[in-house]
Amino acid sequence: MEYFGLRKSGKDIDLVVCKEDIKKLVAKYPTKLKDLYGDFGVAVYEFEIWKTIRYFDYDYLAVDAIEEGNCLVISLDKLLIQKAIAMDTKKYFEDLKLIVKKITSDQAKKQRNIIDENNDMLSVIDNPRYVERVGTKT
Repeated sequence: MEYFGLRKSGKDIDLVVCKEDIKKLVAKYPTKLKDLYGDFGVAVYEFEIWKTIRYFDYDYLAVDAIEEGNCLVISLDKLLIQKAIAMDTKKYFEDLKLIVKKITSDQAKKQRNIIDENNDMLSVIDNPRYVERVGTKT
């Protein structure tokens, strides 16, 4: 959430690692284990290092992730899914609203260019007729 400028991070940082790495961490920190309904992790210092979060693993979450140094940051789309799944918790519902607001704002910035592209496409057609047209003026 902080990476995308939506809010400051909380007091803990959640990381998801591949299966091989979680096995090594379990061996190294056998007294720092966490199991939340099957999501398995290791709590080391201020980090919670997970095999899965809401049963989504590293391989899934890494797709479209943003490279940041030697880490990947979950994509905004995947973050949206994570928050939507957990929206029964007030904090995550508030996060969900922040993400939707950002996505909507980002898309609105593209509106003029999209309308111009549409008009260019239609400029070669004499008298185009719409079945429906709402809110888009040339």
